[in-house]
Amino acid sequence: MSSRAAAADPLTRSVDRSVLANAGRIVVKVGSSSLTSIKGGISEEALTALADALAAKRNTGTEIILVSSGAIAAGLAPLGLAKRPRDLATQQAAASVGQGLLMARYTQAFGAHGVTVSQVLLTAEDLMRRSQHTNAFRALDRLLNLGVVPVVNENDTVATHEIRFGDNDRLAALVAHLVRADALVLLSDVDSLYDGPPSLGAKRIPLVEGPHDLEGVSIGKTGKAGVGTGGMQTKVEAATMAAGSGIHALVTSTPNAAAALNGEDVGTWFTVNGARKPVRLLWLAHVASVQGRLILDDGAVKAVRHHRTSLLPAGISAVHGDFEAGDAVEIASADGTVVARGLVNYSSAELPQMLGRSTRDLGEALGSGYDREVVHVDDLVLV
Repeated sequence: MSSRAAAADPLTRSVDRSVLANAGRIVVKVGSSSLTSIKGGISEEALTALADALAAKRNTGTEIILVSSGAIAAGLAPLGLAKRPRDLATQQAAASVGQGLLMARYTQAFGAHGVTVSQVLLTAEDLMRRSQHTNAFRALDRLLNLGVVPVVNENDTVATHEIRFGDNDRLAALVAHLVRADALVLLSDVDSLYDGPPSLGAKRIPLVEGPHDLEGVSIGKTGKAGVGTGGMQTKVEAATMAAGSGIHALVTSTPNAAAALNGEDVGTWFTVNGARKPVRLLWLAHVASVQGRLILDDGAVKAVRHHRTSLLPAGISAVHGDFEAGDAVEIASADGTVVARGLVNYSSAELPQMLGRSTRDLGEALGSGYDREVVHVDDLVLV
């Protein structure tokens, strides 16, 4: 291999993990498969070991937020369920039973180190609406200032299929941005990202500096225990999301938690390759459930993509899908290429009569409520 090729190879480049060793605030996410058995019960040994590692880091002065899966899995055995249910209602029931059990164990395990924990349950709406995500930040920030380790989970008991994070890996990435964390650590039952199946002799990838480092890499899905929802694929997506918007991320196994937090050479390090973005736009770009699509003419595409302007009805040539005002929609060119996502100000029933018309014309013809942008620039993110 040439020296130039070696410099571009993520298997040979050096990795600076001092960010983790010296971080003031870290978000750590742990998956269901790391905390529970295949039967659904909580593994006391695994949970205690994780709490020991996080409490030790917290007691050195680093603020820790733990995003913990496991509520649904923990509720399976008490409800007599053999595996994770597929229907939403039973998932909600299991989460309702399991969340209390999970928090009781965390309270006990962290308490042994003199660390107080709190429960914070979030829904997607808490991060997508400005007033609510401001309140979420204030609550989490105050808990951290008081020395508490917040234990965050999606509020599965009230979440719906239409509005949810989809996986706690994405939730963890969004929380890391919400609280302005220095780093994100994603823990599972796999010690690192590999360049192929480890059983076939694949090599560990210690460093990812951008999407080009992941080209041709086979990434696995849900783990063997079958109690989670993500697997390595969602961890890589979450780490990429974080790194692309200003936060270093590490993917490794739960037994490596203490070593990872001390900056040791474990797992796969995703180095920052982009600037920080508002958490609401990250949700829109990576998590929001898209309800429709707006097709633009060439001029509108140029205005949105290159000049970062709001989307006006004059530049829209077609509307697809069934959506209401406030829903997320894709914004595409005439050939179907998606260039952005945005929160639309009008429903799919209202928009057809507005296409190709100026906001002034619409305001005069239909009233003052129709002289607004279809998608305001503050509610629009390029993809």
